Amino acid sequence: MTIRVGVVGNRRYTGLTEVLARLHESAPSLKMTLAFETELADTITAGERFDEAANIDVLLTLGGDGTMLRGARLLGARQIPILGVNLGRLGFLTACGGEDFERALGLLATGDYIIEQRMVIETYTSQEPDRKWRALNDVVLHKGGRARVFRIHARVDGELIGAYAADGLIVCTPTGSTAYSLSAGGPVVVPTVESIILTPISPHTLGVRPLVLPPNAEITLHADASPDELMVTVDGQVGANFSPGDTLTVRRADRPTLMIRFRDGSFFARMRRKLGWGGLRERDEE
Repeated sequence: MTIRVGVVGNRRYTGLTEVLARLHESAPSLKMTLAFETELADTITAGERFDEAANIDVLLTLGGDGTMLRGARLLGARQIPILGVNLGRLGFLTACGGEDFERALGLLATGDYIIEQRMVIETYTSQEPDRKWRALNDVVLHKGGRARVFRIHARVDGELIGAYAADGLIVCTPTGSTAYSLSAGGPVVVPTVESIILTPISPHTLGVRPLVLPPNAEITLHADASPDELMVTVDGQVGANFSPGDTLTVRRADRPTLMIRFRDGSFFARMRRKLGWGGLRERDEE
């Protein structure tokens, strides 16, 4: 059986050209057919092109976490698994690094992997209710101008939970709990524990802490008048302006994102290796 593999890559990574050449060389023996996004046309001339993911079985992302998030956005709600290969430094979301690329392709070809369902949230504003964004990591309401706090009123299922005086508010998935939310002081949530996390950015009070909500909660946010431009950013990549009087709604999306994992790459192993979880690396290696 032939596996149809779509390929997305970040051309800013110096190792991309070499990995693409190795992929093209290995594909026939692994019974894989390759289709490349049009952005890679000047990097590799062989293979087919694809603009939509309807005709692929697996999406291969070559880059870092940002490339994988872009791949997830490209797929939308399509239930196509993503295999992320890290060509950069952190690559927390990816399944392997470039040094393990051939091994990962072999495991993919033989079906020796696990597919994790990762919860996704969707968001829209009251100004454009028909324009919805899916977020694998997070939705952030934040300032685009000067460094000063503003007030965000947050409701959960219609009930007011409080008004945050802060630089912004992060609404994230368990997958996104190890991204911007973690930097802002939010909790680490195991990706399979479905929930929605609210994390304020630099709150101007000691009585405000991150909040973990059930996965079916619907969060609505609106902001007081502010002299600064407000913005909504989705997965750190796309977004829109947000005006006082607008309402931002965030809730669970209908379908998850499917991520490929290998049996020797657990969440806690990635925490220890990539985030230094548990303390000093020298001590942990003893």
